[in-house]
Amino acid sequence: MDFKSNIVGLIAWGILTGALGFLRSRGYEVYRMPSGQTVSGALMVTSAAFVGYHLAVMAVKGRIKARRGAPGEVDMLTGLLRAAAGIAVAVTLLSLFGKLESVGTALGAFSGLLLGWSLQAPVSGMAAWIMISLKRPFRVGDRIQLPSLGLVGDVVNFDPMYTVLNQVGGAVGSEEAVGRPILIPNAMLFSNVVINYTARQDAAFILDEVVVRVTYDTDWEEAERILLTAAREVTQDIIAHTHQEPYVRADMYDYGIYMRLRFMTQATDRPRISYEITKRVFQDFQRSAKVDFAIPYVYSFRKGVQASVRYDEAERDKPTVDVSLSQIVMSDEERASFLGSEQDSAELAARIRTEGLIQPVVLAQMDDGQYRIVAGHMRVEACKRLGWRSLPAIVTNKQ
Repeated sequence: MDFKSNIVGLIAWGILTGALGFLRSRGYEVYRMPSGQTVSGALMVTSAAFVGYHLAVMAVKGRIKARRGAPGEVDMLTGLLRAAAGIAVAVTLLSLFGKLESVGTALGAFSGLLLGWSLQAPVSGMAAWIMISLKRPFRVGDRIQLPSLGLVGDVVNFDPMYTVLNQVGGAVGSEEAVGRPILIPNAMLFSNVVINYTARQDAAFILDEVVVRVTYDTDWEEAERILLTAAREVTQDIIAHTHQEPYVRADMYDYGIYMRLRFMTQATDRPRISYEITKRVFQDFQRSAKVDFAIPYVYSFRKGVQASVRYDEAERDKPTVDVSLSQIVMSDEERASFLGSEQDSAELAARIRTEGLIQPVVLAQMDDGQYRIVAGHMRVEACKRLGWRSLPAIVTNKQ
């Protein structure tokens, strides 16, 4: 934003303008054209246009520097000013040679078509600005989504040409504002669906859910109690406002139960509220011996990490022993509950063939000398598929 070149140009063109004005005031004119205009008059108008250009550029630079704007803004605005000065010079020359009227007529013939084509989007944008300002389907401060553009953002400005959004997501994998401005031409709002998350800014609540996978032997009532308690503690102010209590829905899958905790949340604060609820649920699950997370292949968190289900410290430290697969029994009910699909069993067998049986199974010895599976149904089945005769196991006294 160097002012030196502008000051030099301003002084030079100012001196020329003053000198030409002085000569004209004394009656000295330089060659009168057939149009009636004099060359000295045209030169004075031209030099005055450049004086105005340099003054305007200095004013723009000063304004942008005062508010610590980017240098790119100066380039954009001075480009407009340069074009305006060029038009003024062209008009002066055409007037000097008496061609202004004919050129103006020629341009006028195309002006309607040119303006109609070039101003179609701006006119549509202005119309959208007026309609949205009157109907107010969204306002500054609302969070909106444009599904066809894959955009979610908070409206930070709405002017006759553009809607400016603070993008939500994009740089992060959640619905949080990232501080990246997105300019949406208003004309596009006529042809795109807009979803307003915060139609009521004083009560911008939507339904959200946290999904937890639990094992088949989890105490259902205890798991549901933990989920609902966590949601009520985190969203108690929202519950008081909406009078809608959290609730649980569930469905089964190969490795356990999907428990879906549903609750009302603030549209612009979903990630934090979901995080707080998930954290409380996780911590309460860790403290309770009645609930357990379900994990594919390993079946459950505790069975995968501890290689057993809720046995005491003495039993947990027992060494592994080789147990014949022919002595391990599995009921039809266990097969239906704990074994996955054929593809799951084949994938686990391939992993065991490559990596070995990293985690021993947990068995309980029965009175007849056979063994009941406590943890590791899929591992037993995979080892049988591989043709093993025995496998390492931790044997407990629990039946």
